[in-house]
Amino acid sequence: MTSEHTPNDHHSGLAATALAAMGVVFGDIGTSPLYTMKEVFGGPHAVPITADNVLGILSLVFWALTITVSLKYVLFITRADNKGEGGIMALTALALRTANASPRLLWAMSALGIFGAALFYGDAVITPAMSVLSAVEGLEVVTPLLKPYVLPTTVAILIALFFFQRHGTAAVGALFGPVMMFWFATLGALGLWNVIQNPSVLMAVNPWYAIAFIATHKGLAFLALGSVVLAITGGEALYADMGHFGRRSIKWAWFSYVFPLLYLNYLGQGALILSDPKAVENPFFLLAPSEMLLIPLVALATLATVIASQAVISGAFSLTSQAMQLGYCPRIQIKFTSDREKGQIYVPNINWLLLLTVIIVVLGFRSSSNLASAYGIAVTLTMMIDTILAFVVVRALWRWSWPRAALFLVFFVVVDFAFFSANVIKILDGGWFPLTLGLSVYALLSTWKLGRKLLYERLKQDSIPLETFVASVGHGVGPQRVDGTSIFLTADPDSVPRAMLHNLYHNKVLHERVVLLHVDMEDVPQVPEGERVRVESMDAGFHRVFVRYGFKDSPDLPHAMALCAAHGLTFEMMETSFFLGRETVVRLPLSQRGRMAHWRQILFTWMFRNADTATAFFKIPPNRVVELGAQVEL
Repeated sequence: MTSEHTPNDHHSGLAATALAAMGVVFGDIGTSPLYTMKEVFGGPHAVPITADNVLGILSLVFWALTITVSLKYVLFITRADNKGEGGIMALTALALRTANASPRLLWAMSALGIFGAALFYGDAVITPAMSVLSAVEGLEVVTPLLKPYVLPTTVAILIALFFFQRHGTAAVGALFGPVMMFWFATLGALGLWNVIQNPSVLMAVNPWYAIAFIATHKGLAFLALGSVVLAITGGEALYADMGHFGRRSIKWAWFSYVFPLLYLNYLGQGALILSDPKAVENPFFLLAPSEMLLIPLVALATLATVIASQAVISGAFSLTSQAMQLGYCPRIQIKFTSDREKGQIYVPNINWLLLLTVIIVVLGFRSSSNLASAYGIAVTLTMMIDTILAFVVVRALWRWSWPRAALFLVFFVVVDFAFFSANVIKILDGGWFPLTLGLSVYALLSTWKLGRKLLYERLKQDSIPLETFVASVGHGVGPQRVDGTSIFLTADPDSVPRAMLHNLYHNKVLHERVVLLHVDMEDVPQVPEGERVRVESMDAGFHRVFVRYGFKDSPDLPHAMALCAAHGLTFEMMETSFFLGRETVVRLPLSQRGRMAHWRQILFTWMFRNADTATAFFKIPPNRVVELGAQVEL
């Protein structure tokens, strides 16, 4: 019996993956019609409602979606994958592989990548606040009497959303795709109904209307870009979520379904505003042809924004996990919410911090219009960082010629910078929030990376070469040997672990079999199981075991130890003890100048003390662990 795959099987598989992608990948950009046109024509820098202006804005929206989302992300940047994975961390890892790059250039690219990742946390706060609030504001369209209930309802929905995170998305994940598919169909149907009333808006796909609008209203057009950019917020998610669904599924879903229906809704809103300028108060909900459809539309919009919020919250969890694996974040507790999907994780500390910050943002800004000022700047800055890192990749890794690579850089940076500069003027109106949040997270990530580097260098200063130590033990010069196996975790496989030296100093014995275990966190998403461990046998009963994990793998040292059997090294867990060094970082007094700024020393010491233990992070049985402490000055 053969198991050949027919073309129909292939297409049905692609369709199923594309459907699932709609629930995660396109949630953020799919809820942009709730507020984009409202902000353009009714926001702080409102564009006057005339036929030419409406067509100009609709043309800008179309070409923003085409250039930034379709060309830049869907067709181009998604090709820059790190073994199938996308996102700012994967792009940074690719850029850092640049051959013969100077240390200063590598540092600059690393800093850009970390800052881009830090900005994502701002997005994970603002997206739930902005999208859910804009959906619930539809209640005001139903009747002004419901306006006092908008904020309490929004906060209640957000609290329920974040409390649900500990159960994981597996239970409702299957519903996300169909619900978002229905949402996009609704967007298209509402848009089509209004386009039929005023089909002249279809001319907006002509770029001349965008050019004429910019030429006629230079200053106003520049300010309008700050609101037009709301239409492409979420475009970067296409790349970040590529590892879950694959490039082909995302491309197929975007061009065949999402993009046409999404833009049709914008056209419908433009047609409505031309027919009834008062509709600018909330053009999305006023698209409904009957008041009876308003409440179901508010309910559907709220559900769609919850799904969009779920995607960025899950993204924040994944980013935290990746940052931990790559050494930019201290170990914190991670819970896996699915037995089948490794990517479905829950990070309690991040979840509650996000909830607290989101509630503060909702209560502080109080309306989606106020929040719109804060929304664009983080997204546009992230998109510009993506372009710069992608330029490094195409030039250094793909070997593009300088003219070709420069043309790519100039074309997309001009567009990115136009949107970014239009949002810079909003810094005092709310743009300061995502920048402040991004800089704060950047300070945390960079301080942890620097502190760990300095700590490693300090510990290495006092180390003893391993080969010299093993040779002395082999010649009978050494402590008494006792039964059993001891495993010492070490950051430097060529030196004697500090925990071993402390054990010898206090207990004056050494086990018959000694394993030095070194864990490498690679800049790839996953390491194949067959390449997980490497074993080196040494004299005098010593062994070195090298364990490799990717930044999306879940470290599990007992499982890795079991894999050593294939290399001739077996373990009986009840006769094995894990020895871990437990350093206590001591800050230098203010009078002494260290290699870190004093504020960084305070921050690193606080993070170091509150980090999760290696025992929990590596899933080591607690009853088999011996911790030996030491004080280290930075």
